[in-house]
Amino acid sequence: MKKSIGPKTILYPTPVMAVGTYDENGKPNVMTAAWGGICCSSPPCVAVSLRKATWTYGAVMARKCFTISIPSEKYAREADFFGIATGRKTDKFADTGLTPERSDVVDAPYVKEFPLVLECRLIHTLEIGLHTQFVGEIVDLKADPSVLTEDGSPDIEKVRPILYGPENGYYFGLGQKLGKAFSIGMGFR
Repeated sequence: MKKSIGPKTILYPTPVMAVGTYDENGKPNVMTAAWGGICCSSPPCVAVSLRKATWTYGAVMARKCFTISIPSEKYAREADFFGIATGRKTDKFADTGLTPERSDVVDAPYVKEFPLVLECRLIHTLEIGLHTQFVGEIVDLKADPSVLTEDGSPDIEKVRPILYGPENGYYFGLGQKLGKAFSIGMGFR
């Protein structure tokens, strides 16, 4: 029998996402968030939940768009800093030496060095409690050519995204490949 441990914010995997916005003066900012993921196939959408107290919350509300840059494992330190520091008091791009790149699709920056970027137009907000969930329609997906397969799709093993362990506060990399989806489960009938 399983042991009840009560309500917790634990769901695996928990992706590390760098949410990019411009403030009211046009200064680029980025914030690490882990409460989110893909929420719709058509139209393609992603959800990310932010606290009202964050600088990014106000920027998303004002600009009605955002980007999500997916950091690779080698940028774990920078991604962590993006979640520790506030854009109200510091220039996170200058502090880390990373580059804000202007999206050509939405009015928000992304992290040039991170291999995968979702450019999103805000289509819904939902007040949940401490957090507000922002649903963004993915209007473009950009990928560094080095992480693409021969058919032009992003390869998770090349992106090497960071995962967050909410139960212990550690970052993790990818594990081993287990099998092909919609295939390894065949044969039970």
